[in-house]
Amino acid sequence: MIFHRALLREFTQLATAVFLSLFLIAITTRLVRLLGQAAGGKIPTDAVVAFLGFFALNALPVLLSLTLFVTVLLTATRSYRDSEMVIWFNAGLSLAAWIRPVLAFALPLVALIAALSMVISPWAVRMSEQYRSRVDARDDVARIEPGVFGESRARDRVFFVESAGGAAGEVQNVFVNSVQHGRTGVMFSRRGLVETAPNGDRFIVMLDGRRYEGVPGEADYRVMEFERYAARVESPAEEEPVPSNKSLSTLALMQEPTDVNRGELVWRIGIPLSALILALLAIPMSFVNPRAGRSVNLLFALLAYLVYQNLLSVSEARVAQGALEFAVGWWLVHAVMLGVLLVLFAQRMTLLRLKLRS
Repeated sequence: MIFHRALLREFTQLATAVFLSLFLIAITTRLVRLLGQAAGGKIPTDAVVAFLGFFALNALPVLLSLTLFVTVLLTATRSYRDSEMVIWFNAGLSLAAWIRPVLAFALPLVALIAALSMVISPWAVRMSEQYRSRVDARDDVARIEPGVFGESRARDRVFFVESAGGAAGEVQNVFVNSVQHGRTGVMFSRRGLVETAPNGDRFIVMLDGRRYEGVPGEADYRVMEFERYAARVESPAEEEPVPSNKSLSTLALMQEPTDVNRGELVWRIGIPLSALILALLAIPMSFVNPRAGRSVNLLFALLAYLVYQNLLSVSEARVAQGALEFAVGWWLVHAVMLGVLLVLFAQRMTLLRLKLRS
C-alpha cells in the first residue's frame, strides 16, 4: 500500500534523526568524562578514543531500543495532530492496522538489537577490560606526556616533562619528585632520554641536572649536581583481567548457569524483547487528547519507558540474587507489559468506535 510505504519512509527518516541525536548526547557525555580522567592522569590521552569506541558499541542496544520507541511514538502522534488518523479511521481501518507497518520497520531493528546485546556488547566490554589492563600495565616511561604532571605506578614518584624534541626519544626540562628510603628528593635536568640495556632493562637518564634531597633548613639537606643520572624503570607484568559476567559471551553464560550469569541473561534477552513491545506500545500511547494538551501523551510514554527499563533491571537483580527463578524472571516483566499493551489497544479501539458511531 502507498500508505505503508510512506509510513516506512517517515519511520526511517525520523529514526535516523532520533538515533543521531541520542548517540551524540551519549558520546559527548562519555567523552567529557573520559577527558576528565585523562586530565587527572587516570588514563592516558591516547586511550580516550579506544574507550569511547568500546562504550559506543556497548550502548548501542539501549540507544536503538529507545530510538525505535520514540520514532513510532512521534510518527503516530504527528498523524493524530495532522488529522491523518481521522481519515484513516473514516476509511474503515482500525488502529490495529498500524501493527503491520510498525512490525515491518521494527523487526530488522530488533534483530540488530538482539545481535548487539547477545554478541557485540559483551565483546566490547571484554575488549575494554583487556585494553584497560594493558594500559594499567604500562611502565612509567609510557606514562610520560609533555606538559602534564604524571605519577608513577607505585605512587612514589611525580614527574613533569616540559617538551619533547631534538634527538629521538629526548625531552627537555625534566622535573622529578621522588621518595627514596624515607627521604624526599627533587631532581631537575635540562635534558633527558630513555635507554634500553642489552638485557632489556629500561632506564630513565637525566643529563646536566641537579638533585635536592632532604628538608630545606635541616643539617642533612644536600644539593648535588650531576652530568648523568640513570634510574631503572620497573615494567609491571601484564595480568589477564578477571572476566566479569557482562564480558562473558552468551554461550559462556549458558554453559556456567550461576545466579549472576542468569541475571545477565535476563538483561540480554530483555533488551530486544522490550524493544519490540515498546514499538507496539507506542501505537496506542500516541493518542492525542486536545483537552489534555499535546505533550501529556509524551510524558506518559516516557514514564512507561522508564518503568519498563527499571522493572527489567529489577528482574535482572532479583535473578542474580537468587530471589527469582530464571524460568520466570526472563518473561515476567514482558508479559506484564504485553498485558498493558493489549489493554491500551482495546481501550483505544473501543473509544474510536464510540466516536465514529456518534
